Amino acid sequence: MTESTERMIHVQDLRKNYGNFQAVDGISFHVKQGEIFGLLGPNGAGKSTTIEMLVGLRKPDGGTATIRGFDVVRDLHQVKEVIGIQLQSTTLFELLTVKEILELYASFYKKSIPLEPLIDDMLLTEKTNSRIKTLSGGQKQRLAIALALVHDPFIIFLDEPTTGLDPQARRTLWDIILKLKDKGKTTVLTTHYMDEAQVLCDRIAIMDQGKLIGLNTANGLIKQLNADSTVEFFAKVEIATAELESLNGVLQVETRKGRYTLFTNDLQNTLVSLLQFANERDITLSDLQTHTATLEDVFIQMTGRSLRES
Repeated sequence: MTESTERMIHVQDLRKNYGNFQAVDGISFHVKQGEIFGLLGPNGAGKSTTIEMLVGLRKPDGGTATIRGFDVVRDLHQVKEVIGIQLQSTTLFELLTVKEILELYASFYKKSIPLEPLIDDMLLTEKTNSRIKTLSGGQKQRLAIALALVHDPFIIFLDEPTTGLDPQARRTLWDIILKLKDKGKTTVLTTHYMDEAQVLCDRIAIMDQGKLIGLNTANGLIKQLNADSTVEFFAKVEIATAELESLNGVLQVETRKGRYTLFTNDLQNTLVSLLQFANERDITLSDLQTHTATLEDVFIQMTGRSLRES
């Protein structure tokens, strides 16, 4: 496979401004054939705007992007033939049945795939003749993905596909996305769920305030911390960062709103040293927690705040 065919999507210095606000600020990345590529970040990071530029819904203010060699501005008609899109808010014709709306969407394209196997793959067989207004949230999301697949595209864009779904519906959708990969589809998805990105994505681009601040596999991003574990706790009194950094095994310290995060490669030694320090200073530590390093810790180290706080 050549480099040109391996890269299904190529983005270079892509920008989108709204007045003085830079929604997407010069990001660059590529997506390989057959991979699940994730854009991870808080609401307002620029993930959805990036997707909307790639699929032709918004015109970039700078930079370039190509999909299978087609420029997303100059060659938009060709781009639309090779992509499928599930947007964060998809409005469906509520009075149509599942089968009717799939037939309608199929009629928009020169070619389409057989609908019955597609309905089966989306676990909607029992709902084939049900009106859309009767479907659950998870079923509507699976239908939206079916509509994106009806013309057998090479690349699927999924914008926050599991937002608002219950845990079981999320897991069901994860299985469907992984099966798309097994069928050779290239998938780009946006999410603000760390577990979702870690389970699904071959590579993850972390976005914050319009910038791409990290890009690697989940394990690769976590290894960049150079820390195997973290220790977190609250303290009512302010503790100097330098004092915590002097504790045994501590590699880095992050502080936010009275919560302290210690990154360490020697969890036991750091815990003993921390408790001894707190006892000597008569400092009460509350909500003390330890865990192996995660994507949340990566985001904290890169931005100084939690993804959930953003």
